[in-house]
Amino acid sequence: MNEEDISNIAQPRSELNSDQISDPDPLLERQIQRLIEVQTYLRWIFDGFLWLTVGTASIWALRSDIELWFASFTWAAVRMTLAYNRLPMLGLGICVAMTLATLVWQSSIILWGLNQREKRSLAHQVKGIQAKGKSHPLWRWVCEEKL
Repeated sequence: MNEEDISNIAQPRSELNSDQISDPDPLLERQIQRLIEVQTYLRWIFDGFLWLTVGTASIWALRSDIELWFASFTWAAVRMTLAYNRLPMLGLGICVAMTLATLVWQSSIILWGLNQREKRSLAHQVKGIQAKGKSHPLWRWVCEEKL
């Protein structure tokens, strides 16, 4: 064993992984950033679609109860709506939950950035898009360089 092998053994695994990733390809970094942007747009589009379909149908099914809430709001009225209109309330719950999940996901990326595991996963996704080439639906937005 030489000194380099001994120093590699003495280092913790986290330091070994960070040294291997510390010299990233700038093109790959840009493509990862574009993939994050595409994923963000797709999540918001999905949330909007969910609100336009499930959310609208749920609010329409609850229109008489909502009218009662506007007339005189009580927690008993909300409880009765939950008890007797489970499917529309479940639909609204799914819409609110997906919107909050998207907000938390996007906020965590903005505030704390990506950890190494997420970066590796995104780099793997980008390499999969590159391997598939122009036939991949995200090629145009992630890998194609615009002049």
